[in-house]
Amino acid sequence: MFFPKPMRALVLASAVLLLFLLSQFLRKPPPVKEPRIVYPDMKTDPNLEETHEPAGHLWRSDDYAADNPDSPRINATILSLVRNEEVDGMVQSMRDLERTWNHKFNYPWTFFNDKPFTEDFKAKTRAETQAPCYYHLIPKEHWAVPNWINPDLVRESGRMLAEEGTQYGAMISYHQMCRWNSGFFYRHPALKNIRYYWRVEPKVHFFCDVDYDVFRYMQDHNKTYGFTINLYDDPKSIPTLWPETMRFAEAHPEYLKNDTENARAWLEDKERRPEHNEKANGYSTCHFWSNFEIGDMEFWRSKVYEDYFNHLDRAGGFFYERWGDAPVHSVALGLFEDKNKIHWFRDIGYQHIPYFNCPNSPKCNGCKKGMFTDGEDFLYKEDCRPNWFKYVGMG
Repeated sequence: MFFPKPMRALVLASAVLLLFLLSQFLRKPPPVKEPRIVYPDMKTDPNLEETHEPAGHLWRSDDYAADNPDSPRINATILSLVRNEEVDGMVQSMRDLERTWNHKFNYPWTFFNDKPFTEDFKAKTRAETQAPCYYHLIPKEHWAVPNWINPDLVRESGRMLAEEGTQYGAMISYHQMCRWNSGFFYRHPALKNIRYYWRVEPKVHFFCDVDYDVFRYMQDHNKTYGFTINLYDDPKSIPTLWPETMRFAEAHPEYLKNDTENARAWLEDKERRPEHNEKANGYSTCHFWSNFEIGDMEFWRSKVYEDYFNHLDRAGGFFYERWGDAPVHSVALGLFEDKNKIHWFRDIGYQHIPYFNCPNSPKCNGCKKGMFTDGEDFLYKEDCRPNWFKYVGMG
């Protein structure tokens, strides 16, 4: 039988498409990456064990309606530094945290920006919660590069950091953000009467139902700081942070907790990644990943921390290097606070690309228990939890 040329081409294309679809159907799916342990001294990831809520009295969601003026809510807020153009990522983060926790407790959201928030940003974020939302501009004097910083040296330092491959090393706004998160957010007038905060960034994920008031937990159990992920930093970004810290400590030995109370061994470890300790001049570079942090601002407002931050600020490393708020917060907590007041929220499932905190709990969905990263294998060596467990524990 004779088929016209266009019809023959159509039949051939259909056959090719059918064969392709059949091959896709029969192909084996890629293997699911299993959680793995890099360091032999951590025999099993604690997140593979069954995860429970923290011990002790916990406040449940009774009487926490958003419009209840007599609710058990304390002076606390969810806090985010975010740009207008990040609204979609912020909405995603809000949906996750509202679904897993805040729709039960209705704590307010407080947003900060170095530029005025748009009406579009306000409308989209307000639509995600029954809780109050507040929008605040950062004072220029809190955000601007201070006058004692040499702009020519900043440019040259940024160029060198970029050549070395230090992420965001040449981006001045990133340096400003790190400085603000290190020493200014808690000074904002809008937070004057707020004590506790939960920091949330755009494009993060929360996986587990949390059925207790985390702020009440912090208050009732005398906790200063809570984290989920504990990492190594890039030593090229902080070569003088530890030497400057030691200069400060030598000038103020009265500020240091004694070695049975502090987490200094975690900060100074050189066994697991000696090259980091060497390049960072005595600092392991271990830090709490501060895109998630639940904290008591009274610690940041203390004379000890204020003196420490001011010492670092005058040293210039927020701009001449790339000192982040994560190592600055972590070093301060590790030296000047009782390690037992620092809490691992192992029951809060969390992801900030590319790292996870994934508990083994029926309350969690979308997060494989024990998963640290779904990225390349080399990322596993960035996990500093084994050091924390070794020197401090899992409290």
